Amino acid sequence: MRSGIDILVGTPGRIKDHLQNGKLDLTKVKHVVLDEVDQMLDMGFAEQVEDILRVAYKKDSEDNPQTLLFSATCPHWVYDVAKKYMKSRYEQIDLIGKRTQKAATTVEHLAIECHWSQRAAVIGDVIQVYSGSHGRTIVFCETKKEANELALNASMKQDCQSLHGDIPQKQREVTLKGFRNGTFKVLVATNVAARGLDIPEVDLVVQSSPPK
Repeated sequence: MRSGIDILVGTPGRIKDHLQNGKLDLTKVKHVVLDEVDQMLDMGFAEQVEDILRVAYKKDSEDNPQTLLFSATCPHWVYDVAKKYMKSRYEQIDLIGKRTQKAATTVEHLAIECHWSQRAAVIGDVIQVYSGSHGRTIVFCETKKEANELALNASMKQDCQSLHGDIPQKQREVTLKGFRNGTFKVLVATNVAARGLDIPEVDLVVQSSPPK
């Protein structure tokens, strides 16, 4: 950063630290990209993002950076943010349109009703039926505790490992490598695994409870 860079990719907190410590100058920024903008501005980062952007934007200036916002979902408040940082003639590119429930046509969806006390047994059976002994499965859980308990449950007949925010980054990388290589077949994870993973060999994805 001291010798100059073209692109900076960072989390709001870390970028703000560098700004406050005088290690970063954003006055000459030409492009600003907010990825997963609905998440970024909904997870308590909004204030930090505002502080960062304040440095680069001047009210009603034509020289403000080009701004690109990416989001899988666009609640109405995302558009309010867009108006704040984008020029009045900004363009909206919608890849979904009115098909709000758009999903891959090659994927079959099933909803299975069961009592929470039977969930581990049902999930174990579903994996056995739909993924067998050789296919790969990701099971999403709501909490870290639930992920640990499910991965260790006797009803899960296949080799399982858990992945969540309490597991150190180095161990997470080892776990993901093992899952990719087929060392174990079932990954039980919180939403830490919901973004940025590309493992084409996965046959089955299970939501252990309806996603919030």
